[in-house]
Amino acid sequence: MDYRHVSYMVILLVIVSSLLILVKPYLGRGGGETISGKVVLLPEPRLTGEMSLEEAIAMRKSVRSYRNEPLTLEQLSQLLWAAQGITHENKRSAPSAGATYPFEVYIVVGNVEGLKPGIYHYDPFKHSLTLVKEGDYRRALQKAALDQKWVGNASVDIVLVAFYGRTTSYYGDRGIRYVHMEAGHIGQNIYLQATALGLGTVAVGAFYDDQIAEILGTEGVPLYIFPVGVPG
Repeated sequence: MDYRHVSYMVILLVIVSSLLILVKPYLGRGGGETISGKVVLLPEPRLTGEMSLEEAIAMRKSVRSYRNEPLTLEQLSQLLWAAQGITHENKRSAPSAGATYPFEVYIVVGNVEGLKPGIYHYDPFKHSLTLVKEGDYRRALQKAALDQKWVGNASVDIVLVAFYGRTTSYYGDRGIRYVHMEAGHIGQNIYLQATALGLGTVAVGAFYDDQIAEILGTEGVPLYIFPVGVPG
């Protein structure tokens, strides 16, 4: 047996495996959207805040009444980073089964300083927004969400859109459960970050999936809407 040949093969396998681990977060984006439009770079997220994690957990609650006041671009940046931002080693702020990252984040913007009303898609790798549609779609979203007024009254609505194939291609039907678990992880991050920023949100799951998808212009499955605003 040529042991040198075996050694070379082992080394090659180790190198290939290491490369797959490094690029897997990027491969997990497959089967999603191709978004083109005006790009808005977001302010860098802060890694320290004025409220401790323990305080945010203690104060977290669902808020359905909002003032007619704008969010700042910094606040929106922080919320999106908490939802799906890149952290260390190209990981995300919320855990994902096998680092498959089945979610795309859309934002229906109505009242944000320095940002035109419209539907935007969040790019976690560039920490930026891409304009999908210009205009205020909050009322359309409210109508598709069984006319829940807090959806229409919020300054922004953060919509989590799932692409199940990213996860089920690895885990089969069990991956459906993992996608739903991940939605909960992301949702709690949004809740806690909103609380720490002095903002309010509520998890909304009652809506017509097909109507929300049509408004957003996505082929994915909308699972969650998080209206966010200044508590009224």
